[in-house]
Amino acid sequence: MGKHLRAQRLGNGSPSFRAKSWRRLGDIKLPSLERTGEAVVMDIVHEPGRNAPVAQIRYADGQERLIIAPEGIRVGDTVMAAISAEIKAGNTLPLAEIPEGTPIFNIESRPGDCGKLVRASGSHAVLIGHDFGYASVQLPSGQIKDMDPRCRATIGVVAGGGRLDKPFIKAGKRHHVMLAKGKQYPHTRAVAMNIVDHPFGGGRGKNAGRPKTIARGAPPGQKIGLIAARRTGKR
Repeated sequence: MGKHLRAQRLGNGSPSFRAKSWRRLGDIKLPSLERTGEAVVMDIVHEPGRNAPVAQIRYADGQERLIIAPEGIRVGDTVMAAISAEIKAGNTLPLAEIPEGTPIFNIESRPGDCGKLVRASGSHAVLIGHDFGYASVQLPSGQIKDMDPRCRATIGVVAGGGRLDKPFIKAGKRHHVMLAKGKQYPHTRAVAMNIVDHPFGGGRGKNAGRPKTIARGAPPGQKIGLIAARRTGKR
């Protein structure tokens, strides 16, 4: 093995590949379970390392938070996070209290983790059903996930939809967008490298020349391709 692989360099946590903390405005999470009540939208801002707009909200006691902005929200609107709240864009409540067919986003994967799923611009999931002990949610990928009904979610669709419809035009613009997210761009295809630079390198043609499925316990120099794939072959 010659040089370190790109995947190894990304995992080292060096400044070259680390997301810039000064580009982050702060934690974008759902309010804690103890924090209830209405909050007023003070401003809608852009965060360079995020592809969705961010809303700055303020509670009656003066505390301010940042949340992912839903479509249609404006400065001066009120949002609320509670066990029982009105079904309108920006309000947060448990899945058990949300009607079937409602679009939702920023969904908790476990009760109290403040939102992990469906946070990209323009995305939303749909609550498709309630059953004893779980709620069924259809994610943007089409996958149906059974979740704890105590998990909270925000009503609506993430703002910033259509972001991918506008082309970058220039490689420089793409470079700056990827830089804000701490990702390397441009990057060379593995099959175009030399054999000393990557296991897929060398040889002729565009095929890797060896299996792409790698075991979870493989050494770092081999962990490329489909790591610990659940299945292989064509569907």
